[in-house]
Amino acid sequence: MRLSLLALLARRPAHGYELKQDLEQLLGAAYPQPNVGQIYVTLSRLEKSGLIAGEEVEQSSRPNKKIYHLTDAGREALRAWYEETADEPRVRDEFFMKLALAPQTGLADQIALINKQRRQYLNTMRDLSKLAAAEDRDNRVSQLLIEGAMLHLQADLDWLERCQEELEELE
Repeated sequence: MRLSLLALLARRPAHGYELKQDLEQLLGAAYPQPNVGQIYVTLSRLEKSGLIAGEEVEQSSRPNKKIYHLTDAGREALRAWYEETADEPRVRDEFFMKLALAPQTGLADQIALINKQRRQYLNTMRDLSKLAAAEDRDNRVSQLLIEGAMLHLQADLDWLERCQEELEELE
């Protein structure tokens, strides 16, 4: 969340609740909604590390609010983030570890594990399809997020099929 908040502050100064709304509007319902408390904790840490600076603004009928803006160090951190590539494909997969260790423990059947995981992926895909239909069609960022999640799920489903085929050949 740190770098996402820095990116939003690169556009314009804002307070925590505005940043929460900006993230929700940009990413839509498919992305886990940020907790406003988490946002303020992150803003405090960013300020302590010198990546942003905050300024108290008086409000007549409400408590004061703190408006944050990006510092030069924050802009550099953001530039560095954009230069980095995303992590490599995951190789530490908790489900695969369960699948690999199941025969050694005798506590779970590998095919049953695959079937349970497949049902989970299919349920998630169904939920994402409903979300895509309900989401604002004009929010391309949200639609792309949903599409990407569904493509990853499809790849995971294909991989489960491959695992099952391999395990059934071993029997």
